[in-house]
Amino acid sequence: MGAGESENGAGSNAVVYGMAGAGVGGCVMIPLAVAGAVPLIIIFGGLGVLLAPLIALILLFGGGGGSADDYSSDNDTANQMVAVLRGDGKGELDTDTVPSDLVDPIKKAGEQCDAIGPIVIASQLEKASGFNSTLVGPHGETGIAQLTPDTFSKYGKDDDDNGKTQATDNKDSIMALARYMCDLAGQGQTLLDNGTVVKTTDKDGNTTNSVLDLALAGYAVGMDAVKAAKGVPQSNDALSYVLAVRAQFAKYQGIAAPPSGATPGVTPTSTPTGTN
Repeated sequence: MGAGESENGAGSNAVVYGMAGAGVGGCVMIPLAVAGAVPLIIIFGGLGVLLAPLIALILLFGGGGGSADDYSSDNDTANQMVAVLRGDGKGELDTDTVPSDLVDPIKKAGEQCDAIGPIVIASQLEKASGFNSTLVGPHGETGIAQLTPDTFSKYGKDDDDNGKTQATDNKDSIMALARYMCDLAGQGQTLLDNGTVVKTTDKDGNTTNSVLDLALAGYAVGMDAVKAAKGVPQSNDALSYVLAVRAQFAKYQGIAAPPSGATPGVTPTSTPTGTN
């Protein structure tokens, strides 16, 4: 996938116990039992969004019962997850959360520039392909990073030293994604430096238009759209992609990571009631 393409997911602004459903310009309250009784609300830039991946992780720690200590522990975990979701994405990768053969490439990709850490790369890979290197997208995207042919041609190199530069080679694909994201982050920093975009932080420490969010939005809808909007565009495509990537940060940082035996990189989901 490259600039101008859209995906689903965005960042966070405020946390209250409860949960929000998506709706442009506002939020619809939807009750949900998290950790037995605790609901969660996250609002980003005035847009209420359903944080299904994040809530699913919190639910791993909950159940239908438990002591007050259990609830307190679950709330602490949820608060840590939200803090990571709102952060800069530069945390250390929990190597148990990604396929073992991708640990080194993802770590190396996360060292390509200061703005894009390994948990950002891991989260994007899950969003793009679910770590499926054979996936072919609707616009010719191939490989684990699902970059468009034009984008891979620009940023791809023979990173696995096999004499070929191929999007279907995981190392080539992952490093191409890293170079692309670092380029977008550089463009975002330039917009901040020249005053085209203004970064703000409120009294609660919530940041709007961070370099990371500008880069993620640029990946989803293109940097021209970011420049025109003078920040992260308040569109479903831009906001949803930023949140979808951020919603996985806690997992890849090892906070509320999938339980032992789960497929690395895939958030476990509960079995629907009434199914076998």
